[in-house]
Amino acid sequence: MPHPKRLPTLSDAQLEIMNIVWELGEVAVGDVLDRLSKQRPVTRNTVQTMMTRLSEKGWLTHRKQGRAFLFKASVARDSTLRVLVDRLVDTAFSGSAEGLVLAILEGRGLSDEEAVRIRKLINDARKPT
Repeated sequence: MPHPKRLPTLSDAQLEIMNIVWELGEVAVGDVLDRLSKQRPVTRNTVQTMMTRLSEKGWLTHRKQGRAFLFKASVARDSTLRVLVDRLVDTAFSGSAEGLVLAILEGRGLSDEEAVRIRKLINDARKPT
């Protein structure tokens, strides 16, 4: 399984497709088209081209089943998200995780449930002093 740092960066549209693939597992172009067309107008040709390019770039693998191709992710979602967040923190926040968290809190806030879960994650992630 390739590491996401070694693959080309995903565009927003490519990440949108990858999220669908990660959620559904193995998908045909029609599965992704159905999901995307609920959010915005998109053509089958566009989705097929993007999925083919994601496969060529190493983000997806595919196999033929009858006349269709089935695609699945070649990279795990959690490792990809870690790389994306690391890049965001490094480039937009000069390496400051605190800056990222403050931007999130000031931008959208947290529900009580999110706050409880995040406090637990912070406590679990603390480095020993």
